[in-house]
Amino acid sequence: MEPENRTQISEFRLLGFSEETERQPIIFGLFLTMYLIIVFGNLLIILAVSSDSHLHTPMYFFLSNLSFVDIFFTSTTIPKMVQSTQTKKKVITYEGCVVQVYFYLLFAGLDDFLLTVMAYDRYVAICHPLQYTVIMNPWVCGLLLLVSWIMSALFSLLHSLVVSQLSFCSDLEIHHFFCEITWLIQLACSDPFLNNIMVYFGSVIQGGAPLAGILYSYSKIVSSIRGISSAQGQYKAFSTCASHLLVVSLFYFSALGVYLSSAAIHSSHASAIASVMYTVVTPMLNPFIYSLRNKDIKRALKTFFGMETFKKEPFGLGLKNFP
Repeated sequence: MEPENRTQISEFRLLGFSEETERQPIIFGLFLTMYLIIVFGNLLIILAVSSDSHLHTPMYFFLSNLSFVDIFFTSTTIPKMVQSTQTKKKVITYEGCVVQVYFYLLFAGLDDFLLTVMAYDRYVAICHPLQYTVIMNPWVCGLLLLVSWIMSALFSLLHSLVVSQLSFCSDLEIHHFFCEITWLIQLACSDPFLNNIMVYFGSVIQGGAPLAGILYSYSKIVSSIRGISSAQGQYKAFSTCASHLLVVSLFYFSALGVYLSSAAIHSSHASAIASVMYTVVTPMLNPFIYSLRNKDIKRALKTFFGMETFKKEPFGLGLKNFP
């Protein structure tokens, strides 16, 4: 079959999870509920950090930025998918698909880099506590955030530009709930060699390198914790990393599971359902993980809503002040 000119492609059909009409209200209600939880939960984290000057520390600075990114990460895919469940014609325009690829990769990359920066912050706080304020000064924190944005924006732009050069045949059905880049490559009639190279290269830079940085930071943290003589001191030091470690595990294991399962099990529905773990479930759980066991976040929220009068206490850079 001769490939069509890419400028003639007007839209793709997103098949989502199921085409059965009776299941659409269930899917609509489920994902709308999860999306609202994600938005309001992460907004509460941002409000807590921004409203309480005692939380204006590096760890909470990066946590609020992670919450900001998670809101837009899910907003890239869920609203379109929810809207599609209410229409018989589940389509997304060609331009909309390329734009979705760009922003999806942008915010996914930011998630990776921010989790790495937060691991580095934990490493400095635990392994070099006396130098913490010098190393993690506001200028360095701003620079780390800026580099994360620049790296993510460049890679997502490159991916989008390469995808926009693909030519597509008549089969324009995407067996997913968003324009997943590997599906677009599979649908292409033109040679996807450059796209595959970009996917592998991007996976190493945006996935492998941040994960290596996180593992390195935690190897140093574990080594430092083992050097603490008292069991209580070890527990206190480890508890400061527990929330971040749980979020990292959820994000990376679910993302890794998606690509391993898609390689082992050639099931489009299984791949789409597995993708929900790191695109929806993880951003939804983050606010609960960071707030339920964090007294400072809960106190800031109670103060913000007028439920508690804040008592002035010394608020240093000790390990107890971090999630």
